[in-house]
Amino acid sequence: MLVVLGLLSIFLVFRNSHAYQFKVGGSGDWSLASSSSYDQWAQQSRFQTGDTLLFSYQPNEDSVLQVSEDDYKNCSTTSPIAKYSDGHTAIKLNQSGPHYFISGVIDHCKKNEKVVIIVLANRSNRSSDTPSPSPSVSPFAAPSPAPVSEEIPSPPPAPVTPEIDMTPAPAPVEENPSPPTKNGASSIVKSFFCSFGGFVGLSFVFSF
Repeated sequence: MLVVLGLLSIFLVFRNSHAYQFKVGGSGDWSLASSSSYDQWAQQSRFQTGDTLLFSYQPNEDSVLQVSEDDYKNCSTTSPIAKYSDGHTAIKLNQSGPHYFISGVIDHCKKNEKVVIIVLANRSNRSSDTPSPSPSVSPFAAPSPAPVSEEIPSPPPAPVTPEIDMTPAPAPVEENPSPPTKNGASSIVKSFFCSFGGFVGLSFVFSF
């Protein structure tokens, strides 16, 4: 039983790490008749390093060129990276990233007989193309100390207001009018008696 389980585990590991062969366009047909489906098929597929692309075509009528991005856009066939014309071409995808393929016939390329294949990492996750994960930051890491704030200057002292004497000033004392002097009273009395005497004297003279 243990031997059977061990063999089954080895078979599953081998199956998961085994590369796949993709037929270009889904059918493998590399021609103008299937050129309209290449982009949609490539966007829906997942390619990884180690997989293989299969192109089927008539050797005397067509060919497959692996080119740069600029040559892909311009349908240039003058300086391809690789050229295949055997009619049953299987191309292994050894590197991750974009791969550009066009027809060796310029008129076919301009009519969309071309495809871009985006290759991901190896299924076994042992490819050197796979970037190493960045170290994670522990959520319990001690926070960095807050910057020391500058010393706030003390406010200037409040202006000292002069003390105001709140003691009420004494009310002015009214001076009592001085009583009439004796000399004034006596002069009045004398004037009265003089007038009365003169009046009596005149009355006495006119009586004779």
